[in-house]
Amino acid sequence: MTLDEFRATLSSDASPAVAPALVALWHDARGDWDKAHELANSVDDRTGAWVHAYLHRKEGDLGNAAYWYDRAGQPVATDSLDAEWDRIARALLG
Repeated sequence: MTLDEFRATLSSDASPAVAPALVALWHDARGDWDKAHELANSVDDRTGAWVHAYLHRKEGDLGNAAYWYDRAGQPVATDSLDAEWDRIARALLG
C-alpha cells in the first residue's frame, strides 16, 4: 500500500488491513487521539514506540515524547507534525 492509498482509506468507516502501528496513525489522522494512543501503547516494539512518541509530541508532552523516541531508536522530531506523520507512515508502509 502506498501513502496515497493509505490516506485514501481515511474516509472509510473501517481501518485498512495494515499493521497495528499504522492503524494507530489512521485513527490519529481521523481525529481519535485516544484510540490511536491505545493502539500505539499495545504495540510492544519500535514501531509502536515511534507512533507513541509522535502522539505525545502532538499532545504537547515533550518529555514523555522524548522517552518514546529513545525507545523507538529515533531522533526527537522537530519538523511539523504533518511531516512527521507522513515520515512514519511511509516508513511503516515499507
